[in-house]
Amino acid sequence: MSIHRREIRRRSVLAGALATGLAGSLAACGGSDDSDSGKSSGPVELTYWSWAPNMEKVAAIWNKKNPDITVTVSKQASGGEMITKVITAKKAGNAPDLIQVEYQSLPTLVSNDVLADLAKYAKDTKSKFADGTWGMVTLGTDALYAIPQDSGPLMFYYREDLFKKHKLSVPKTWDEFAQVARAARKADLDAYLTTFSSNDSGLFAGLSQQAGAKWWSVDGSGKWTVAVEDDATKKVADFWGGLVEEGVIDNRPMYTPAWNTAMSKGTHMAWVSAVWAPGTLVSTAPDTKGKWRMAPLPQWSAGDNRTGSWGGSSTGVSTDSKNVEAATTFVKWLNTDPEALAALVKYTGIYPAATAAQESDDILTTPAFFPNQKDFYGTAAEVSATTVASAWGPNVQTCYDAFTDGFGKAAKAKKRSQFVSAVGEMQDKTFADMKKQGFKVVAG
Repeated sequence: MSIHRREIRRRSVLAGALATGLAGSLAACGGSDDSDSGKSSGPVELTYWSWAPNMEKVAAIWNKKNPDITVTVSKQASGGEMITKVITAKKAGNAPDLIQVEYQSLPTLVSNDVLADLAKYAKDTKSKFADGTWGMVTLGTDALYAIPQDSGPLMFYYREDLFKKHKLSVPKTWDEFAQVARAARKADLDAYLTTFSSNDSGLFAGLSQQAGAKWWSVDGSGKWTVAVEDDATKKVADFWGGLVEEGVIDNRPMYTPAWNTAMSKGTHMAWVSAVWAPGTLVSTAPDTKGKWRMAPLPQWSAGDNRTGSWGGSSTGVSTDSKNVEAATTFVKWLNTDPEALAALVKYTGIYPAATAAQESDDILTTPAFFPNQKDFYGTAAEVSATTVASAWGPNVQTCYDAFTDGFGKAAKAKKRSQFVSAVGEMQDKTFADMKKQGFKVVAG
């Protein structure tokens, strides 16, 4: 593809933000990916901002074998704090060379001209990842804004002992899930199948993605469509709101002392979570080791095979880096090389995005908390391959905050209608915020 055509594609993503002055000129956008400025003739020193624990141990393996390209890890906070700090550094012209980026934050950084286009150096890595995962770092363009590092496909976890005791079946569809929720409540009036957590916007987003939601999209002119209030999202909200109103699903948020107790005592018999759940269960319900099993997420229609995601991150290179090619060489090694992937799993505890790593017994071994499910990661790999691509926009945090506000009230009130109304609030606040920032935006 010509340089001109690539710039046009980048413009389709950046145009809305350019109008607000948040991003630099198109001449600066990705300039290093099509010129020699991304190369270095001598030793290179790179700084990597990451929140992953022990990432410096992984970088040390690289540094020992590649003395001409030294990577220094700078530990950072995750989430919104990290994004704000990166954007501030970019405005000052001193963003780090390498950045760990959550998938939902990519459009925000792209619209602020933080991330370089790596397609020239790394498009050959596409075959190493599932299509849905790859779509989250390309944003539907020919550009490549990062390389996937870890992923969080959604799955269904359940207490095997309690399901056997109460003769409950593992649900394959959401209709069956509702039936099991009613049966679980009837079997033990002190217990619920699970809870709807109004604190976890990422989980709701993943469930909506599985149902077919695409909250943000952008066309070739840079005009954004905000469609949070689509049929798929309203279906998910109505489903969970109905179960809460019916009283067969708990309405308390997760990650609280009360939730920990429910998980430990079995008054919550299941958990809709992601592949990283075993690590959480170790601290949340340590005495339940060996009592849980994992299965694919229930489907909206029998025979479907798709899941959403909750969490996951990638590694990008900043447009401020004077060594884009060298930085990309490290990123490719970090997220595709078997030795690097094994080190990431060992030291940082991630679930790697690379499909070869997901299927490798040498890299992933059965979680200690699941000694009763030797095929844990085999099943996880099959589920991960069905992950649908997320559709993120430049103001995800605004949308997430609106979720917490609206669904917090709805869950407390236990009113099904308020769950659906909360989706409308998310739509209105997200749309208004984008318009205020100066994006060209229409409601979907």
